[in-house]
Amino acid sequence: MAVKKPTRRGSRLSQVLAGILVNSVYEMENYPVVLLNTVVSPLSFLLVIVFVSRGSLFGVGIEGGFIMATFSAGMGLSTDLSHLKNDFKLQDMIVSSPTSWLTYMIGISLSEIVYSIPALLVLTILASFGLSLTLAGVLEFMTVLLLIFIASSSIGFTLSTFSSDIVQSFAFSRLLSTFFSTIPPVYYPITYIPLPFRYLAYLSPTTYAAELVQGIGGYLSLSSTTVVIDWMVLIAVTIAVFVLAKTKARWREV
Repeated sequence: MAVKKPTRRGSRLSQVLAGILVNSVYEMENYPVVLLNTVVSPLSFLLVIVFVSRGSLFGVGIEGGFIMATFSAGMGLSTDLSHLKNDFKLQDMIVSSPTSWLTYMIGISLSEIVYSIPALLVLTILASFGLSLTLAGVLEFMTVLLLIFIASSSIGFTLSTFSSDIVQSFAFSRLLSTFFSTIPPVYYPITYIPLPFRYLAYLSPTTYAAELVQGIGGYLSLSSTTVVIDWMVLIAVTIAVFVLAKTKARWREV
């Protein structure tokens, strides 16, 4: 009886699932403490903001927690892929196989989302009490988070191909996470920043994402022009860093 060959789509799916198993399921099963960091990071900032604002920024803080968790998940590729590339020489094997860089990146990216499920679950429960969104608002919110995740995953993937040591990747990952998800007005409205320092916040793409979700949640009043600009900048940045990952990442030069 003839053996049926797997289809290209089925092969890609199995490759993506392999990435999830290798990078997240194995570690979560054997080292459950790794899940603690994904929960503590976004929730710690949320608690600080809530205490300082005496609860007035609870909803904004929840939205900021989602942005930080999503951005950090994407940046997690920088350290995880560096570990797999430099310590296990996995990228050498992937390059010599039919697996493309995009399939590899998608598989590891989805594994980072698996890591973040505990944090996202807690934030979702809190959001059911602190946020009031329409169905359209939920879809917009998820679109913003998806763009942030694609952008941060592209950055993380690119950095991992240049990294020669996981310690170096940790430094870059923490530095970028600080600049993109901690310093910008993610956990609070940008109107809290006095002029002219407010303009510096717009150097970070997460500022535009935060403005959009805060507008969706009703915590920030945005003009239609500002909404359009925010969407255009966020989409443009996402496309730009994705193209950068495709063209500049050292995929085969390992």
